[in-house]
Amino acid sequence: MSRRKLTPDEMDLWRKVTKQADRLHPELPQSVHPTSLPKPKPTKTFKPRIEAFEVGQNAAGRGVRHVLKPSVTEGLRANPVQMDSKAFARMKRGKLRPEGKLDLHGLRMDTAYPALVRFVLTAQASGKRLVLVVTGKGKDRDEPGPIPTPRGVLRNQVPQWLSLPPLAQAVMQVTPAHISHGGDGAYYVYLRRSR
Repeated sequence: MSRRKLTPDEMDLWRKVTKQADRLHPELPQSVHPTSLPKPKPTKTFKPRIEAFEVGQNAAGRGVRHVLKPSVTEGLRANPVQMDSKAFARMKRGKLRPEGKLDLHGLRMDTAYPALVRFVLTAQASGKRLVLVVTGKGKDRDEPGPIPTPRGVLRNQVPQWLSLPPLAQAVMQVTPAHISHGGDGAYYVYLRRSR
């Protein structure tokens, strides 16, 4: 969009204003006419790379899902082991039995968070080491939109809550549960000993 030129009336008005106004910086050179800035010149032109395509040809990479952020379970599996490695291996194989279970199925975030805090802190105070938090896998959206949304609100939110105060001081390790205890719809929460 180009700037319009000032009309002669506007130029006369501008001259009257500049005569009556005090200059903020008298040491700078004085100009009667307002100057317009030159248009910026483009530094580089972007040329999109377009590959040849013929009608009927299959698109390369079709069906590949682009994920910008790893899933919560992948992120938890990538976390370093904080607990005893033998106990961790047994827990991941489903050989350790959880001493307590909290089922958050069907709860909303505003009721699930206080229930989780109460459950984890009570379990730690009573000397329990391994508890199971069931979130469910969540349901897919009816209509997938242009913005990717993670499946299952609680499934994605619970590990975050467990890593923040007041629960962070009580939790040593969080990992997805074995299939016998709920699989990706549940988390093992290994608690620190209360002091």
